[in-house]
Amino acid sequence: MKILFVINPKSGVQTEVPLDDLIKKQSEISGFNYQIYRVQNGAEREIKKLISEYRPDRVAAAGGDGTINLLAGILFYTDIPLLMIPSGSANGMAKELAIVNIEQSLGLLEQGKIISIDLVRINGIVSIHLADIGLNARVVKRFEEDPKRGIMTYARHLFGEMFLMKRYRIYITYDGKSIKRSAVSVTFANASRYGTGAVINPHGKLNDGFFELIIVKPFPDIKIFSIAWKMFRNKLHTSDYVEVISCREARLRCSRKTTLQVDGEIIGRVKEFHIEMMHHALKVLVPDTYSG
Repeated sequence: MKILFVINPKSGVQTEVPLDDLIKKQSEISGFNYQIYRVQNGAEREIKKLISEYRPDRVAAAGGDGTINLLAGILFYTDIPLLMIPSGSANGMAKELAIVNIEQSLGLLEQGKIISIDLVRINGIVSIHLADIGLNARVVKRFEEDPKRGIMTYARHLFGEMFLMKRYRIYITYDGKSIKRSAVSVTFANASRYGTGAVINPHGKLNDGFFELIIVKPFPDIKIFSIAWKMFRNKLHTSDYVEVISCREARLRCSRKTTLQVDGEIIGRVKEFHIEMMHHALKVLVPDTYSG
């Protein structure tokens, strides 16, 4: 078996034992051959070339959700399974699949099972985890510009944005219906939770053929604590300020341009959005006990 390891050297987690050594040790245990590629400028082109020439049986991505997104955008609708090695700041997608640390992840190359999961395409851009506009997207933008990483840095920027909340008029068309809403954020959710553990989409499933639009409506400042509590208690859908819509395709038009983030990466300021479901588009390695 041949494994291509794609490692993002800028990821937020450092291990006591270097990742290269852990990979070498696992290769001796499992008996696979491997190559390592470290993410740099022009990574997508280089990875595609490596896959074409090396013809790996598996691709393993070591990094955060942005690194996972990069590989998902290359491997979708192929027969090459993706292994997620959680070495980013939050690792939301890996946690979604019950992958909790690097050592466990590497063991899945021998002991894991292969399943197919959905992806979401937003204006032609693939999302494996969560994308959004409005409040959280601006927090992610701040986070990306901050040299400090980690959950506490994210929380600090979230608190700062709370006092600068902007309202947007959103026009939405889905499943033959047209609605309009006032919102402070809209999440395009394939998965259920952020890497912080906050659950934005309590009923989200990665392989059901649907994505969710999570609309957070304008709310009084005092309600931020109630909404945060509901997010961390898996009860956000019970909030009077939250609306959840499940669909396979949707079009949104915003009253003005707003920041779009996809899997932790800032795409830019956008006004119109076309969101499409990509059912069972990606094969991934998960623990044998994972039930979805």
